[in-house]
Amino acid sequence: LFEQVGWLYVFCRERLFRDDTERMRAALWPQEMPSFGARLLELGCGPGFYSRRLARRFPQLRVVGIDRSERQLAWARARAEKRGLTNCDFQRGNVLDLPCADGKFDVLVASRLFVVLPERETAIAEMHRVVRSGGRCFIAEPRQAFRASVPLFAMWMLARATRARHGYCEPHKAITLTGEEFQKLVRSQPWKES
Repeated sequence: LFEQVGWLYVFCRERLFRDDTERMRAALWPQEMPSFGARLLELGCGPGFYSRRLARRFPQLRVVGIDRSERQLAWARARAEKRGLTNCDFQRGNVLDLPCADGKFDVLVASRLFVVLPERETAIAEMHRVVRSGGRCFIAEPRQAFRASVPLFAMWMLARATRARHGYCEPHKAITLTGEEFQKLVRSQPWKES
């Protein structure tokens, strides 16, 4: 879906969804600025919404956005280039098997990732693996399944209307986690709280 009718997701991400950039900044760097050369990874970056915003706000960061959809990454690259962001790179990759060394990143950001990802335990283990010891992780997930499902439903309807059926793997509706389920998922790894 994100390849064939991804422009609809881009519209939703950039025009309709809540912008958590300030919440991320406050949680990740509450008292200070990121250090020069700090590495930030955004998983499931889509059109690079947060990657671009954080790279623009903190030019000392080295930002990498990873997504499976080459079309989403093309939009992310084009928007970053238009803004002249030289500290922001986008790569194709699978969150279940990240093409990154252990402990490579100082900061990891993921937004709206688990709503379309059934292999959550594998993803959280990969997240833990690529963040350095003492690094930070910010995960933002919607809580309301109905509202979170609107973009997926619209993308499926558009794919059907245009007869673009290519064996999509995305669910028909968003799968949200309860607070308890999310805590259990996070606690499956030996994170340290700060």
